[in-house]
Amino acid sequence: MLGTMIKPVNEDDDLDIDLVCRLEGKQRDWTQSHLKMIVGDRLADHGTLKKLLELPDGRRCWTLKYADSAKFHMDILPSVTDSGYRILMESMFNDNGQDYENLAIRITDKYEENYRTETLPESWPKSNPFGYGIWFESRAQIEGRETTILSEAVQPVPKYQPNKLPLQRIVQILKRHRDIMFQGDEDKPISIIITTLSARAYRQEIDIYEGLTNVLEAIPDFIEERYSEKHGRMIKWIPNPVNPEENFADKWPEKPKKEENFYLWLEEVRKDISQVLDSTNINLIMESMRKPFGDKVANETFTKLGERKKLLTETRKNRFDPKLGIVTTGAATIKPHKFYGSEG
Repeated sequence: MLGTMIKPVNEDDDLDIDLVCRLEGKQRDWTQSHLKMIVGDRLADHGTLKKLLELPDGRRCWTLKYADSAKFHMDILPSVTDSGYRILMESMFNDNGQDYENLAIRITDKYEENYRTETLPESWPKSNPFGYGIWFESRAQIEGRETTILSEAVQPVPKYQPNKLPLQRIVQILKRHRDIMFQGDEDKPISIIITTLSARAYRQEIDIYEGLTNVLEAIPDFIEERYSEKHGRMIKWIPNPVNPEENFADKWPEKPKKEENFYLWLEEVRKDISQVLDSTNINLIMESMRKPFGDKVANETFTKLGERKKLLTETRKNRFDPKLGIVTTGAATIKPHKFYGSEG
């Protein structure tokens, strides 16, 4: 929904797709357990989906594990909302509203003490993925441009979209660097923290390089410290923008390695990005990209860059600056190559 998904580092790894199964209303006597089982039973009723359904169920979701050739799995989150939710959400999506709290949903969590007893949804765990999506879009928008990156309707997974907003690209770059650096480490910085801090730090820069540099510089400013009665001390707090009482860094106190890895990553990505952006030599740029982003990404990027330069040169759109090399604006136009030679 945010347009920030990236491919796994290893081609054999799965893409993880999250789907919210939203029911408007429920039977009075349904608990979280009832809702979870009803959604699971419905999936199992479908001949094809039954074969894909992983057992047992997860903490909050059911998982459909698709064939090896598809290389992805889908986590299905059962949830319940009040009646009229669809109309409210369509209005918020169309108007880019700010009353995010009204889009909260109630979800199931089998580790909750009231999982099998509580029938009032108001006492169930709360989440707000659609409110978060609208908030992210509001942060990604560039003044003077009307661009919609979200869609409320159920749709097939979209194909690669080249026309992304700078904030979407920034988040993708940072997530890719994280994946290369930690290679599957469970204590790596989580995507929701990277996405939230990047969106808060973003200042509508049109240039991705400028935006990326500024975001990395400002990220620490949006990590708060709050006193935790549970821990009896001050802890790091990264608030959910659509539910400020939720701390996206809530696992840091129990798992200090997660906090340590976040700051190690932030230091490393700043250094790597600076090295890439400070270089004007094309070969040095390519080599400096290999470590943080991987050989495949570096090779593909510069293959495409080379093809683009060749095309611009052949169409007389490339110009040459002796200090910077080939650029698209500048002094002398480069003559097109004629590899077949000249006549006469």
